[in-house]
Amino acid sequence: MPSRPDDIGVGFHFKFECQGAVVGYFAKMSGGGSENAVIETKMVDERGKDFVKKQPGRMKYNDITLSQGITTNMSIWNWRNQVENGDDAGARKNGSITLFDHSLQPIAKWDFTNAWPSKVTIPQFQADSDAIVMEELTIVVESSKRVPV
Repeated sequence: MPSRPDDIGVGFHFKFECQGAVVGYFAKMSGGGSENAVIETKMVDERGKDFVKKQPGRMKYNDITLSQGITTNMSIWNWRNQVENGDDAGARKNGSITLFDHSLQPIAKWDFTNAWPSKVTIPQFQADSDAIVMEELTIVVESSKRVPV
């Protein structure tokens, strides 16, 4: 629980880094985290009553999707090009996502390993709109965890 209201993270202010270099300041992030498959085993108790025992199975780390406004920076497209050109080993990178508070101090950080971009989405354009044009990056990770800042 936050100790003060200003300790709560600002959802629109976080940075994405790979190999120590800032890839971008994104407007939206979703996904991430981990989950276990659930293994259900049918059992019978000492009274002969059927029940299902649930145990954690194989762990999986969820994809991370990031959205940002279009800029002249081509780093995410160049990174995706590595995978498209068959260099998936070279495209794998370790990195982090850092969330900042209102005074721009880091308050939460998630590290990930062996990430590579599985998808980059071309933004939608609409002539009668003044909305920011957003591109989207989806990365897959082999592991992720929240770490102290």
